[in-house]
Amino acid sequence: MAKNIQDDAHVVNQIKSGTYIEGAIKASGDIRIDGTLKGTLQTEGKLVIGTSGRIDGDISCQSAEIHGVVNGKVTVNELLSLKGSSKLLGDIVIGRLAIEPGAQFSGSCVMGNAVKGLYNGQESTKERRSEIRQPAEQAIS
Repeated sequence: MAKNIQDDAHVVNQIKSGTYIEGAIKASGDIRIDGTLKGTLQTEGKLVIGTSGRIDGDISCQSAEIHGVVNGKVTVNELLSLKGSSKLLGDIVIGRLAIEPGAQFSGSCVMGNAVKGLYNGQESTKERRSEIRQPAEQAIS
């Protein structure tokens, strides 16, 4: 029996607890990490990192829900949700942010569609902040 490709569109890729992956992961759909990834992760869908999940590397996705640990830069086009058990160490570039009490975050944050256009991935945090401040300071003058 032939399987329809569209049936796989809503399947969630899973990395189970106890699994360790070193390298880059690219996915077109949703992905859930309950194991450990040392490397980059890029998906066009939603990323969920479970309480036992850990990523040491950069992340790029459409939306993300983090319950576990992330050490690296996180780029989320839409909503980044940091749950109460999450620990994120790294810079974030996001559309929107939700942080539950108990979540730990250490790094810089660039948020919103207007700000996304300023950031091309090569500038330093200090340069981004000065570019963001300049229009506001000009409006005050």
